Amino acid sequence: MVFLIILIASFLLQLFAPWWVIVIISFATCGFVGKTAKISLWSPFLAILLLWTGMALYKTIPNENVLAMRVGEMLMVNSWIPILILTGILGGFVAGVSGFCGYHFRKAILYQKSNSKTKSSSVILQRES
Repeated sequence: MVFLIILIASFLLQLFAPWWVIVIISFATCGFVGKTAKISLWSPFLAILLLWTGMALYKTIPNENVLAMRVGEMLMVNSWIPILILTGILGGFVAGVSGFCGYHFRKAILYQKSNSKTKSSSVILQRES
């Protein structure tokens, strides 16, 4: 569920929004829907890894990898494939960390709310005694 939401939302929003929209999407999705920390880390990572790798392939194959080869030359790599892999991993890392933070942000807020309810109920009990 988290994987599909992030994959579809990121694809649609990155058509006209900047690349860092994946941070907002991953944070919000895992903050609302993420069930565990493991899912909130790996689902965004894999979704963006797949999306960015696929989009990079879609963009680079028709132009015979010219731009990817030039970037590879700047990084002293003789092939465009490591650039493709690096692109996917970096995007996945950013999204994974963002999703993980979104999940733990929700947990912190829920803990704070439950903790404040406990304190207020203990104050009421002390007044009654």
